[in-house]
Amino acid sequence: MSSPAPQRLLGLVPATCLIVGQVVGIGIFLTPAEMAQGLGAPGLVHGMWALMGFMALTGALCYGELAARFPEAGGAYVFLREAWGERTAFLYGWKCLLVMDPGLTAALGAGLASYVVYLWPGVPGGADLVAVSAISVLALLAALGTRLAAGAIVVLTVTKLSVLAAIVVWGFASAEGGSALSLLSVERYPGAPALVPALAGGFVAAFFSFGGWWEAARMAGEVRDPQRNLPRAFLLGIAVVTLAYVATSAVFMALVPAAQAGTATAFAAQVGEKLFGPAGGAILAAAVCVSVAGSLAVVLLECPRTYQALARDRLFPDHLARPHPTLGTPVRSIALQATLAVALVLVGTFSDIVAYFVFVTVAFIAASVAALYRLPPPPAGSFVTPWRRITPAVFVGLCLVLLAMLLAGRPAQALLGVLVVSLGVPVHALLRRAGQVRSELA
Repeated sequence: MSSPAPQRLLGLVPATCLIVGQVVGIGIFLTPAEMAQGLGAPGLVHGMWALMGFMALTGALCYGELAARFPEAGGAYVFLREAWGERTAFLYGWKCLLVMDPGLTAALGAGLASYVVYLWPGVPGGADLVAVSAISVLALLAALGTRLAAGAIVVLTVTKLSVLAAIVVWGFASAEGGSALSLLSVERYPGAPALVPALAGGFVAAFFSFGGWWEAARMAGEVRDPQRNLPRAFLLGIAVVTLAYVATSAVFMALVPAAQAGTATAFAAQVGEKLFGPAGGAILAAAVCVSVAGSLAVVLLECPRTYQALARDRLFPDHLARPHPTLGTPVRSIALQATLAVALVLVGTFSDIVAYFVFVTVAFIAASVAALYRLPPPPAGSFVTPWRRITPAVFVGLCLVLLAMLLAGRPAQALLGVLVVSLGVPVHALLRRAGQVRSELA
């Protein structure tokens, strides 16, 4: 089956905004509280963000080379296919379509809805209707055109970064932010939790907050001059995300000491009140709405490209690979993801479902970076990962540490996720056979 090649409409700025827009979501408002309470010292929190930024940077350097080398729709699916074979890649795609993508979409839609309802308690239809409407509208935007959707994502990303910058400047300029000079202290408050478990918990929390930077590779087939723009987008995106997390956490902890952090929602409310007075909660809720809407828009634009890649390999139905003749977007793939996400919102179990597949997702991302050891060096003139023998090993090693923590913390969840993904092995065999039959009949 042949399909028209997608147009390369995305330059460096929108490609970078895909990374920043997805990663910087609700976590930037909630995770600092969890980390502050557990780690117990501002310097340790900043150190954890720096470690996670370093981890993401090593992975992004590797993804920059991989995406520049295989500038086509699919991202990790393509990297896994080229290095580890079609079956491994299919298992990744199977997991994305059935669980992770619609589950994440539903979670973002529900998160956005909860803050909309907070701002507007009498909203008709309640949170479920708001979530379904948000998913549907942003899916329609993604279907109407890549340039249009990417433009909206750039606007939302710039807006959320501007809001965060304003919070940081206002917070440090306020009288309450006068303790900023003590933010490098590693002295923990009295009664802080045990350090080693707190470091483990902080590492996991920071990874979740950084999660998703790799997904921009799914759009590689629509980025202009991918050999130059994709590596640059990954590096710029990680730099912006790391700076945003460090700066926002710093001002939050300057306003609310670690010992007073409490729950994430209470922490955010305290920060909002100290920044903006009685209206602080509503102002921060509005900022969260903008932030989460940007993440949701990115997910609905990026994820369907993996289904396109699977369909082109005759592992998903052919029609999922065909872009719309006028719009040029994978309308059917977008509709499939949105429909599954809406179903999960209405069922209401998406959070539990997604949690079961975090372990296996980390394993697939580590395997996609390890692909650099399976592939020959790129052609002359192409982007090459700096310290190519060491950088992938550093990222994979940190992923193995994370996997050990996830497995130790919730072994049943991790193993069940692996089991469900492994059920895709016989499914792959059946689909491959069906694809061969279609080829013979064509």
